Amino acid sequence: MLERAEAITFKGNPLTLVGQELPVGAAAPDFTLIGNDLAEVKLSDYRGKVCVICSVPSLDTGVCDVEMRRFNEEAEQLGAEVMVLTVSMDLPFAQARWCGALKVKRVVTLSDYRGASFGQAYGVLIKELYLLARCVWVVDQDGVIQYTQLVPEVTAEPNYEAALRAAQELKKKVQTG
Repeated sequence: MLERAEAITFKGNPLTLVGQELPVGAAAPDFTLIGNDLAEVKLSDYRGKVCVICSVPSLDTGVCDVEMRRFNEEAEQLGAEVMVLTVSMDLPFAQARWCGALKVKRVVTLSDYRGASFGQAYGVLIKELYLLARCVWVVDQDGVIQYTQLVPEVTAEPNYEAALRAAQELKKKVQTG
């Protein structure tokens, strides 16, 4: 498997990402992840919708918590045509607890704890920590990546406005057919 040394940093320390970076225009790899109810969830389950996919190290960290709260709030404005999916290595039980405690209803949390197949396929598995790097992809209704942002410093937040703008533009295309 391809390794990208010094692809990101954590508190200034370089880290290696496992897997190839996915560019705009690439087909988003289908995945099988575990939902909060322990059922398998696939990206293809959301075909026909715009998907904002966020990978985060852990929902139980400050920056991830802030990021997901923000995306949950913003998702209310995005409507039913747009899904926000958050992937981490957290166990489904921890994800369910986090969602319940914060009354998160518009972000779907998914776990990659079974072998990190998502992390490797999307090129965001941090070799040294066995966690996922912070990244945002916006995938159109046909499963093609239309926006991507790998956040270079794990402790930094993504550019929310750019990701949300990309999702809104794709939503308009879905609505106009």
